[in-house]
Amino acid sequence: MTDLVHLDVSAGRATVTLDSPANRNALSAQLRRELRGHLEAALADDAVRVVVLTHTGPVFCSGMDLRESRGAGSGDQGVREFPAILQMLWDSPKPVVARLAGPARAGGVGLVAACDIAVASRAGGEAKGATFAFSEVRIGVVPAVISVTVLPRLLPRAAHELMLTGEVFDADRAAAVGLLNAAVDPGELDGTVDRYVDMLTLGAPSALAATKAMLRRTPSDDMGEDLDAMLALSAEFFASDEGQEGMAAFAEKRTPRWAASATPSS
Repeated sequence: MTDLVHLDVSAGRATVTLDSPANRNALSAQLRRELRGHLEAALADDAVRVVVLTHTGPVFCSGMDLRESRGAGSGDQGVREFPAILQMLWDSPKPVVARLAGPARAGGVGLVAACDIAVASRAGGEAKGATFAFSEVRIGVVPAVISVTVLPRLLPRAAHELMLTGEVFDADRAAAVGLLNAAVDPGELDGTVDRYVDMLTLGAPSALAATKAMLRRTPSDDMGEDLDAMLALSAEFFASDEGQEGMAAFAEKRTPRWAASATPSS
């Protein structure tokens, strides 16, 4: 059986590549299984500092494999396995960057939203570029699972419009409504991804993980309680090995140990 997802680790970067172009990188049972396994391997590898999720072929991900869903009861739908993948991306202690040179639909948009940073190419020359759509309502289903990662990203008015209409929108619109960090010309895609990866490897691993967790937390109704919790977190990291090393490196005008071992992509 041909692998549908590949993992490559180099210079602190784990590149996870969806490679089922004949099936528009649809989220088939095999692709889901391999994607989850490679993500688990990347997150368990101490040499990995940043994960990049990308694709081969003209489509990033067309969503669930509808051929597998037809005729299946609610208890047998593959969508039941998908939340674990989204949560793995969302909760990853390591930053995850999505790289898109082609369309994302439905569950594919959920993958993009679950990543910390997302970059996509515009149409240009022979490249058709990335487009997006919440196509679920047009085939009689609901964008329920992906809403958990998508709604925190999108502007509320845009979420209502795009999820209810199923309209296709381009990379510039995706960036404007919060789904993407950057929409770039095709020739700038890899350079922009490299730039983000290089910046992320300058951060201390434990501090990055804690900052990700902080960004995901829901504020309480008690500001004093939140301030106490954040004060404790801040003090913990000022006193940590990473914090002490970072401050020493700043005072000595040198690169911190965790960044000195990182190899720039450019």
